[in-house]
This record gives sequence, structure tokens and C-alpha cells, in this order.
Amino acid sequence: MLGDRRRSHFISMTAANVGLIIVGSWISIPFFPVPITLQTLFVLLAGAMMGRYGAIPPALYVLMGAMNLPVFHNGTAGIGILLGPTGGYILGFIPGALVAGLAYEHRSGVWRGVGMVAGDLVILACGTAWLCMTAGLSLWAAFLLGFLPFMAGDLLKACAAFSIARRIDALRGGRPGGREKSEERKEG
Repeated sequence: MLGDRRRSHFISMTAANVGLIIVGSWISIPFFPVPITLQTLFVLLAGAMMGRYGAIPPALYVLMGAMNLPVFHNGTAGIGILLGPTGGYILGFIPGALVAGLAYEHRSGVWRGVGMVAGDLVILACGTAWLCMTAGLSLWAAFLLGFLPFMAGDLLKACAAFSIARRIDALRGGRPGGREKSEERKEG
């Protein structure tokens, strides 16, 4: 590991993104059936900053919470949270970050923006499906309780993540992970 800059960069980006997701869980507004947090912003940002590997920070976050580390909303933890009404949203962070990350590997701003919104919709869809199963709601009732009320706020968070990622991207040379063009030539 000593001297391997790419691996060190990857590990530090992963740790930073896990930390941001945890911080986002503490910024919480009580709401029914699940609280509103800033986690979605940081999950989408992880996808934008790390590309397809952006699914790793949310996966580690879920693993930490499942191991009873108090990282979920307002310091909660454990399998009980994952099996409760918020579990679908939390587990949806993983495919949501992956979708955003895959889209963010394209250079087109349109692809990247659509990827942020699609990643957000994946998170909401996972949460809504989980609400159907855990709360015994019909799909329509789960949509009205667990999808629709969060749409405006989550789209705002997706736009914020896109804007932040664009600024960071400009500093890193235009690619997720900050790879320089000279590094790409060496690899390819």
C-alpha cells in the first residue's frame, strides 16, 4: 500500500463518503413513516465522486449499522432498523449510488444529471417497496406515504449533489475518482 497513490486515494474517498453519509443521518427532520435526512445527498455524491465504486460507501454504512454502530438516523442502529419502515430506503442507498455512479462515468452533463435523478428514484422505489412489505400497505398507499411526499426534497438534494459534484469534478479534471488523462493512457 505504501506508495500506491490510487489505492490510498480510493480508501480515503471511501472513508470520507461513509463519514458524510453518517453526518447526513444526523441531520434529520421527523416525518411519517420515515424521517427526512441529508443522507440521500451524500449517497448520490458518493456515486458522482467514485463512479461505479460509489456503491461501496453506502454498503459499508449499511454494514456498520447492521453491526450495531449508531450510524442510522439520529444514532439508531441494528438489524431492527433495517427490518423496519426505513430499511428499504437505507438498503436502496446501495443501488442508488451505483446508478448515479454509472451515469456519472459519462462525460455528458445530461447523462450525469439523469443519473442523479435515477439514483434518487431507485432509493425511493426501494423504500416504497419495503413499506409495502413491512407495513402491509397496498402499493398505492405506500406510494402516497413513502414516495410522493419525498419527491420534491429528494429532487432538490439530487440537484445539489449534481452541482457539488460538478464543482469538485472541475477541480479533479472531469472524471470520477480524479484520474488524469496521463493515467488513463498508461492503463489503456
